[in-house]
Amino acid sequence: MEDQIINRIKESNLITLDLEELYPDNPRAEFDLSKWLDNGTVLREKVFRAYAKSHDWSKYNNHFVAIVCKTEAILPAWASLLISTYVSQFAQKVILGSLENLEEFIINDVVYNIDLTKFIDKSVIIKGCTEKKIPENTFVLLTQKLQPVVKSLFYGEACSSVPLFKKKYN
Repeated sequence: MEDQIINRIKESNLITLDLEELYPDNPRAEFDLSKWLDNGTVLREKVFRAYAKSHDWSKYNNHFVAIVCKTEAILPAWASLLISTYVSQFAQKVILGSLENLEEFIINDVVYNIDLTKFIDKSVIIKGCTEKKIPENTFVLLTQKLQPVVKSLFYGEACSSVPLFKKKYN
């Protein structure tokens, strides 16, 4: 009789939550306000509005867009708001901040919108190794979201996970 190798991890009731699998692959774009400023620093309202009105915003269709100003210009708050009114008609999401801020916003939005029903009273591993850089804060956010519903929570890989939380039953 041959000894069969049994994959106990596969046979277990562990659920692996890989944020990378949930990560939207929409294109990213950065919109630099300074390109529409005189010398990159002075906003002339009439010219700025004319640029906004004539710009082809459709190129941001289904994109995630970060509105930035790459110079040290001091801009009125309405400038980024005006741009957002145009670009948001086409973009999936728009933020004011860097591309790095945008990536954090996107993955945090994924965490906020996770359907928790399949994790109720289950043992869950938050996958730690990913190709995309996922901010540590996002893992903290995910832990806070899962903890009230899971039976137990781990971090890492199924073969070498670190226990984080186990529900205590009275």
